[in-house]
Amino acid sequence: MANITRRQFIKRTAAIGTACSIGFPNIIRARGLNEKLQVGFIAVGGRAGAHTGESHKEGLQCIAFAEVDKTRWGGVLDKKGWEKASGYTDWRKVFEKHGKDLDVVFVATPDHTHFAPSMTAVSMGIHCYTEKPLTWSVREAQLLAAAYAKNPKVVTQMGNQGHGANGWRLAYEYVKADAVGQIKEFHTWTNRPVWPQGGDRPDYTSTIPDTLDWEAWIGPAPMRPYAGPKDGKGNGPYHAFNWRGVADFGSGALGDMACHTTDGIYSIMKPGYAATAEPVIMTGPVRDQFPAGMIVKCTYRPTSDRPGFTTFWYEGNDKDGKPFMPENPEELKVDGRELPRTGNLIVGTKAKMLVIGDYWDTPMLIPETKRKEFGHPPTLLERSPGHHQEFFMACRGEKPRQFSQSNFSYSGPMTANVQLGNLCARAGKKLVLNEKGVITNDPKINELAWREPRNGWGPMLMKV
Repeated sequence: MANITRRQFIKRTAAIGTACSIGFPNIIRARGLNEKLQVGFIAVGGRAGAHTGESHKEGLQCIAFAEVDKTRWGGVLDKKGWEKASGYTDWRKVFEKHGKDLDVVFVATPDHTHFAPSMTAVSMGIHCYTEKPLTWSVREAQLLAAAYAKNPKVVTQMGNQGHGANGWRLAYEYVKADAVGQIKEFHTWTNRPVWPQGGDRPDYTSTIPDTLDWEAWIGPAPMRPYAGPKDGKGNGPYHAFNWRGVADFGSGALGDMACHTTDGIYSIMKPGYAATAEPVIMTGPVRDQFPAGMIVKCTYRPTSDRPGFTTFWYEGNDKDGKPFMPENPEELKVDGRELPRTGNLIVGTKAKMLVIGDYWDTPMLIPETKRKEFGHPPTLLERSPGHHQEFFMACRGEKPRQFSQSNFSYSGPMTANVQLGNLCARAGKKLVLNEKGVITNDPKINELAWREPRNGWGPMLMKV
């Protein structure tokens, strides 16, 4: 995006990294295949529980973790063999005190705190698995992709588990077998948000619980007062879930689901940066929260082996409560069927393909007569042993680093495009970009692609 801002950021971060990097390792610790990988977790509650569980089952040894909410520390300490792991509320202490011993780090915090620990891990030579969306902003995603390229011994993975499944591979094989012809459009829709969106900042504050480190929870974002559940009931506006709809902390429905539901688009089309991104419909402007519903249109340039194409993203409901979705296609009507509540519709010059659900599980040609006529496409792609398994096998050296297929060279540009949808919503206008991802029709919007971290909460080390 804006080069001057990026240079300034790298200069500042390099200075911070130099100050904090004394004793940090410069290369991957070389462990034998029979040795346990030593793992650290940045967050151990909520979604992070999937990673602590998989790592424990896989035989990794947790030596340290950070979790801002001490009521969730059992996610590590209750597991056999992990009872002596060192726990902190501040993620920086995991790297300061244990960086030289860590082989692997999992980052599963709210979106706004993904970037700093992930960049720190990769720059220190520690394998890194980060939940989706990879980052909160466009430029953070670009920088993590650059860090992956700069640190060639590090294995990375973003947590879009459907990428390790067979669905997108089957869709790819249909496309390569010319079942749909040249692809013109992708329509992707979701049942999210299932948390509050469209509102303003809470008009009340609460006492911070003794078990919650609010300073660490806020991290790089602008500080604001804590607000908990009203009357002590239900979920509060932030921790532990509803932060997803708050623009300072989450990425709305796009950030929550597009790394799943648009994954096949990036796998099949390898699109590069969008040429344009525009909010076709929004139920309101981005305020403290993202709008309650919107439709975003993006166009992508042609390449040497395919024409350009258009994507449409649908989320939330209109002002009457009707879900934003594509119209039910004739190819489903003839079979007496309706579109599922989440999924993809691929429009080609020869046929249409429906993908049901969030993870590209069931791609199928429509209508049913077309599916039966075409049959099953030839198998072209190797199947995955599983999303976590890819990562663990590459970390152990059983497979090359790129065997972890949703690595930051793939998921970084993907996340940048996903967050471009939120960026055009925040700008409230159509954006035109060049092939390097720089906004050209209104250059000042490039500055919205990045947010300077609050003092002390950026990466501790940055090698890009």
